[in-house]
Parts: sequence; structure tokens; C-alpha cells
Amino acid sequence: SWYGRVLVERVEGFASVNEWKRAYDEINQYEKMLSDDGAIILKFFITIDKDEQQERFEDRQEDEHKQWKITEEDWRNREKWDLYIEASEDMINKTSTDYAPWHVVPGNQKKYARIYALKEIIKACEKRLFGVERY
Repeated sequence: SWYGRVLVERVEGFASVNEWKRAYDEINQYEKMLSDDGAIILKFFITIDKDEQQERFEDRQEDEHKQWKITEEDWRNREKWDLYIEASEDMINKTSTDYAPWHVVPGNQKKYARIYALKEIIKACEKRLFGVERY
């Protein structure tokens, strides 16, 4: 994804500082082009707290049907929690625009997060179709 450069590649050192800083402008320019061509762009950043992540990781390890979802790298990356928080906050602040807004969604409760995202999608579509938000 476009956002890998400013998140994973930044935190893990796979991109230089100049590369990941340049990516913010590249992202904004690309999304502006898409928007100018009529695309509706909505970005959702679903957050969970550290305790919830721990619980989900443990559940995945214990459930044979979900074990494929968890790797040692997930556990290793968890040790960089604060760096990922900093990178994600920068990403949101530097790439949320009127034409491509970020929606930060509390995700500890999956059902709430899904409903929230669906409502935002509906609102954006209605705004495009009818010119106003209906709720």
C-alpha cells in the first residue's frame, strides 16, 4: 500500500528519512488526482489498545483456525508499539485532506468499528449523490 512507506518501512528502517517524508506529498498528490477524477476516497484507521491487541494475539495462537494470522514478526513489532503510534499519528496528520479524509475508528469492539465505517461510507456516497449529508 501507499501507506507502507510511512508506517512499516519508516519504523523498520526499510526506507530512508527522505523517502518516507517524500511519500506524504506523493500520497496526497495521487489521492488528489483520484478525487479530481471523481473517486470517493475514505481512509479508515482502526485503532485498538495494547491490551486488546495482546488478547487478540493470544486468541489467534490458541485457535488452530486462526494461527495463520499470527507470526513471530507480529510479536516483535509489538515491541515497537510507541514508534508505530508516532508514525501513524504523523501519517494521519499529514495525509488527511478534504478530498481524502482519514477516519480514526475505535476498534476494540469489532461490531462498533464495522458499523461506524459503513455509516461513513454511506454518508460519503449520499453526499456525492445528493449533495448533502442526510444524517
